[in-house]
Amino acid sequence: MTTTTLPALEARGLRLAYDGRTVFAGLDLRIEPGSVTTLVGANGSGKSTLLKALGRILKPSAGEVLLEGEPIARLATKEVARRLALLPQSPSAPPGMSVRDLVLRGRNPHQTWARPWSPDDAAVVDRALEATGLTDVADRDVAALSGGQRQRVWIALVVAQEAATLLLDEPTTFLDLTHQLDVLRLVRRINRESGSTVVMVLHDLSLAARYSDRLVVLHGGGVVADGPPAEVITPATLELAFGLRARVIPDPVTGTPLVVPEDD
Repeated sequence: MTTTTLPALEARGLRLAYDGRTVFAGLDLRIEPGSVTTLVGANGSGKSTLLKALGRILKPSAGEVLLEGEPIARLATKEVARRLALLPQSPSAPPGMSVRDLVLRGRNPHQTWARPWSPDDAAVVDRALEATGLTDVADRDVAALSGGQRQRVWIALVVAQEAATLLLDEPTTFLDLTHQLDVLRLVRRINRESGSTVVMVLHDLSLAARYSDRLVVLHGGGVVADGPPAEVITPATLELAFGLRARVIPDPVTGTPLVVPEDD
């Protein structure tokens, strides 16, 4: 007997417009459960627009997004939030909020009038803080932390939400290389340990190749390459999607594709 696994997320015939410009017309994309998929492409290729549509922040003008086989547009907001967590670009915390209190907000989708805050919620938050290495700073003001620590706080909030699918829009923006690596290692570890599905937007192609199971290259209103990093990151794809002349060599540490731009 053959069993079919439902995709974690699926876009069918998606038409998306942003600021009056059609970004995608008829886009199809399937996100497999338990995978780390990264959307890459040049500026303006629609990476963040697509992620917003997958997270029901942006309504498509045609087509639909399915969450675990169900049309996401028909689901209640709290039901979506229990199953899918979205970390937007450059989020900001309310003034004076502690790390623990911000992470505790990840439990909001699980609260109802019949189920108020409980010791179970506190335990989930404690585990999220521990998983992200923030236990020692749990009572500090978020604003007093370094950029790398703040980004880990937001990821801890997403972890505390206990959603099966995580959407991360440029989680390494404005971080130095050390903190970029810290964040991506953390995301990868969360994926491996919890089996969560991760869809990210990243700019650095070499880091995307290192920490992703699959890359989806967006260009010209569609997908021009899709698959394992070693198959997707090629000189031809880089020139087509980014206008970049580059060599692709194996990363000496991981063996994943490493992009080396050529001089003109």
